[in-house]
Amino acid sequence: MSRKVEYSTPTNTMRPIGPYSHIAKVGEFITIGATAGVDPTTGKLIGPDITSQTLQILDAFEVMLASVGSDLAHVIHVNVYMKDMKDFDEMNDAYESKMGARKPARTAVAVIDVPKENALLTMNLTAVVAG
Repeated sequence: MSRKVEYSTPTNTMRPIGPYSHIAKVGEFITIGATAGVDPTTGKLIGPDITSQTLQILDAFEVMLASVGSDLAHVIHVNVYMKDMKDFDEMNDAYESKMGARKPARTAVAVIDVPKENALLTMNLTAVVAG
């Protein structure tokens, strides 16, 4: 297995708000850093609610994973960082509507804040290359 680390940020995803790439890949292993529910064409949050932000994050994950030969079916673990745990059920409903029967390991925690202003949550993940 190659130990070369490849970094990337697909052009059709939100721009990083700091000095990082969205994706790091080593061999078949992929990590995607914290992602907010941002519309990549406007740079603004997709909506003010947890449902729209959750769905946008998962849509962005699909784009990012496809850019490195993977998809949501190859996700190993997801971290969810939420500003208010009262949104947990609504986030779960949106998450399940997109993930379907796929149930990778997941951690959800409440945090005081996230870097993207007005974002209600961010997520990051670990996956493997498809095939």
